[in-house]
Amino acid sequence: MNIAKFIREHHQEYELSLVRQCRLLGVVRSAVYYKRHPRDDSELCCLVHKIWGEDQSLGYRMITHYLREYHGMVVNHKRVRRIMIKLKIMGIIPKRNLSKNKKPEYKYPYLLRNLIVGRANLVWATDITYLKLPHGMMYLLSIIDVYSRAILGYTISHSLEVDDYLECLKKCISRYGAPAIFNTDQGVQFTSHAWINELKKHKIQISMDGKGRWADNIWIERFWRTIKYCGIFMDGVETVTELKNSVKRFIGYYNEKRLHSSHNYQTPMKVYLASVTENSGMMFQYIYQRDVEQLAA
Repeated sequence: MNIAKFIREHHQEYELSLVRQCRLLGVVRSAVYYKRHPRDDSELCCLVHKIWGEDQSLGYRMITHYLREYHGMVVNHKRVRRIMIKLKIMGIIPKRNLSKNKKPEYKYPYLLRNLIVGRANLVWATDITYLKLPHGMMYLLSIIDVYSRAILGYTISHSLEVDDYLECLKKCISRYGAPAIFNTDQGVQFTSHAWINELKKHKIQISMDGKGRWADNIWIERFWRTIKYCGIFMDGVETVTELKNSVKRFIGYYNEKRLHSSHNYQTPMKVYLASVTENSGMMFQYIYQRDVEQLAA
């Protein structure tokens, strides 16, 4: 039995004062006086489960920040962790996956090693992910700003031909301007004449991942995990229309509401706008507000 608890329950059975008993047994008196107050966590449990249900990739640290940012609650992350263990919930962790390389028409060096990306529109990155539906395969391309993690554009196609993806690239450059560096893998779309020529036309430096080096493009790979496990898989899409609606909804949520730990728990688009406004003036805010509805079109 705990000594402090024993003294608390039996000190009246002895002639020695409580102070003397504590001194002889080497117990701090505050430990004897302490009474644990029961805490009602039912409301917080419901709120934690609701936040996790909306985005099941969230762990206890991110949920803690959601509670502080969107619900005005001052709560410790350890308490949130205990509640998640009690509810038997946790952030979804993806299974290991490996990508296959194809022979490229062009090959360029990787330019991002040891590069400090300190502003928006310095580096963009893109990739294509496969989305399996009951009636066939669809392909999603997204363009991400590496500094802010904002998704600047995307397209969904039933084909791996470069035309649809090239059109998405052109729209992003037209809307947001050209980045200094554009990073991709060595996929056939990104090493095609049409894609390379479009980048060269805007004097964009071309960077490509090394063979088998998925970590070289970790920003877009991390986004694939997020949109699949928190959006597409959770929505249970079965048709192309459902897929497009799911992607549109999630990218809007990701850009405008989902907090990002690498930017002190701010949203990607807030960070992007702040950086671009600082470097390009207030006109960009007007352009963004005009085009915000087209971002997920």
